[in-house]
Amino acid sequence: MGVESISAVTLAVTDMPRSVVFYRDFVGLELLYGGENATFTSFRVGAGYINLMLRQERPAWWGRLIFHVDDVDAHYRRLTGYGLTPSTTPADAPWGERYFHIDDPDGHELSFARPL
Repeated sequence: MGVESISAVTLAVTDMPRSVVFYRDFVGLELLYGGENATFTSFRVGAGYINLMLRQERPAWWGRLIFHVDDVDAHYRRLTGYGLTPSTTPADAPWGERYFHIDDPDGHELSFARPL
């Protein structure tokens, strides 16, 4: 008996409206539940989910999410087109992926990648 997959990841956020706009409008995720005025929000990502949970204080920990996308460079252009500043530019990694990183409004690192 083993673990088959991850169903959902939940991130703590300090400003739900800002985070919903980031994940829905900038990243392009499908909003399923909650929203800008909720304390808990869910987005669909493929067969799984990303949840946002409102916290009054910034958590002492941070998370990293890795999204496999169809076109890394197009996602980079999309995010920079909104005036966002990724921490890296698209690059081919020695582990066999093209990727770039950007932080969400609460400092969780997002990696957009595509196997080479």
